[in-house]
Amino acid sequence: MTSTEQPASSVPTGGTVTKAVIPAAGMGTRFLPATKATPKEMLPVVDKPAIQYVVEEATRAGLRDVLMVTGRNKAALEDHFDRHWELERALEAKGDKVRLARVRKSTDLGNIHYVRQGEPLGLGHAVLCAVDHVGNHPFAVLLGDDLIDARDHLLEAMIAVREAKGGSVIALMEVPRESVQMYGCAAIDPGSRDDADGSVVRVTGLVEKPDPADAPSNLAVIGRYILDPSIFKILAKTPPGRGNEIQLTDALQECAASSAPGGGVHGVIFRGRRYDTGDRLDYLKAVVRLAVDHRELGSDFSSWLTGFVAERDSAAQDSPTS
Repeated sequence: MTSTEQPASSVPTGGTVTKAVIPAAGMGTRFLPATKATPKEMLPVVDKPAIQYVVEEATRAGLRDVLMVTGRNKAALEDHFDRHWELERALEAKGDKVRLARVRKSTDLGNIHYVRQGEPLGLGHAVLCAVDHVGNHPFAVLLGDDLIDARDHLLEAMIAVREAKGGSVIALMEVPRESVQMYGCAAIDPGSRDDADGSVVRVTGLVEKPDPADAPSNLAVIGRYILDPSIFKILAKTPPGRGNEIQLTDALQECAASSAPGGGVHGVIFRGRRYDTGDRLDYLKAVVRLAVDHRELGSDFSSWLTGFVAERDSAAQDSPTS
């Protein structure tokens, strides 16, 4: 079966979400030259590569069967989650139990599998590459550019909505209206807020990176999805859209308008802590935010950072103005 063919059985089932798909085939051009020889997913965020935060999030939610959709020059991802016997033996010989535990943690997170995307045809195509592994079961998709704080349980909440309502579930976040052009944007049924805090809504439409004047809301789609397996049938016939790529947003738009089994889309409005590593400035912000909360480094780093900022402010006040 090729990656653009649908599975033999496309009748969606209920089922429990047990598998996670992590698209990781991008070239990371915004971080060049750092990503010339290093996958962007392996860039460190404090003391772990960004991709490890994402896998840890999936496994905390009980999704220990993880498929990474990769491309060329991504061998470092497989190496990171594989055993490094020589390093482990060296640490054991030194009696360095702390670092040994850190090294082994990445290999014990779950059952991690890999498939190549082959061609950079968009997020929708990357998801379609998972069809043979996922089969006829609902599954999660986690994008590596969005890191969700371990203290917030977004993925678990989304799985619960899927179990209660069926269909697909997307994560939404309120953003300034002028920023919606950077995201997929959701139209919602305002009368559909049926939970205690109004965070679960029915999605009626989706637009990829709209002009702020035309955006249906300020609810941006962030990188977490729970997808019904019927999405594969839709993606297989979705034509290239924005950027000449197969857009997952376009397929979800069809799901939102569908009353067929497996159709319908709900959104979970996330108000927790999210760290964007998608570009250089946001990546630096993410590193600082996670560093100040780090259990071992946070106190010392926060003290240094406070002093550094004060010193910079003082120097700026003392410098002569032209």
